[in-house]
Amino acid sequence: MRVWITGASSGIGLAMAQHYAREGHEVIISARRAETLASAAVTLPAHPLPLDVTDRDAVHAAVRRIETERGPIDLAILNAGTYVVTPAAEFTTEVAARMMSVNYFGLCHALEVLMPLMRARGRGQIAAMSSLAGYVGLPYAGPYAASKSAVMRLCESLVSELARDGVQISVINPGFVRTPLTDRNDFPMPWIVEADDAARWIARDLAAGRFEVRFPRRLAWSMRLLSMLPERLYFAITKRMLRPA
Repeated sequence: MRVWITGASSGIGLAMAQHYAREGHEVIISARRAETLASAAVTLPAHPLPLDVTDRDAVHAAVRRIETERGPIDLAILNAGTYVVTPAAEFTTEVAARMMSVNYFGLCHALEVLMPLMRARGRGQIAAMSSLAGYVGLPYAGPYAASKSAVMRLCESLVSELARDGVQISVINPGFVRTPLTDRNDFPMPWIVEADDAARWIARDLAAGRFEVRFPRRLAWSMRLLSMLPERLYFAITKRMLRPA
C-alpha cells in the first residue's frame, strides 16, 4: 500500500508514518519545513516531499508528482494542521483565517486533486484530521473548533458520493495527544494519549473501514454528551471552564 501523510514531520503525523513504515508500506511524508521533514525521514524508510498545504498549486503538483513517480496513492492521511489558544480578548480575523487556511482549506486543496484521481480508478481511501474539539464550541478554542467542525461536516457530505465510486473517506477525531501542539496548552488535558498509541488506533480503525475514528473513548463520549445538552446546562458547564479574570 502506498500512503501519503501530510503534517508528518512531528506528532501524530510522524507517528503514523513510523507505524505504516514498520508494517512494510511505502510511505511518502510531507510537511512545510523541509529541514525538519528531512530529519524525520532519516528515522524511517519514507520519501520526504516538502509541502505547504495552504498553497493550492503546490498541493496539486505534489499529488501529481507522487502519482507519476511512485504510483497511485492508496491512502492519503491529510493530517496537516495548526492550533492557537484564542481567548476572546485576542480574537482576530487573521488568527481565524490562519487556522481555516491550514486546517480546512489545506484539506480542500488535497481533496480537489485526490478525489478525481481516486474516483477515476474506482478505489482509494482518504482520512482527514479533525478533532473532538469540532463537536462543540469551548472557551479559548473558537477558531480551532470552527475549522475542525468544518472538516467534519465536509467529510460527512462526501461519504455517499465517494462510496458510489469506490472511494472511502474517513474523519479522525482525536482528543488530547501529546504533540508539539498540545505542549502549548497550560491547562489539564484529560485522558491524554501518546502519539504512538494514537497512530495505532487510527491505523486500526481506518483498516476496519470506519468513517469516524475517535479516541479516547471516555473523552469522545463526554464531548458527544456535552453537544446534546440543553443550552442553559451547556453554557453553565462551559462557564466553569473560564480562567480567573
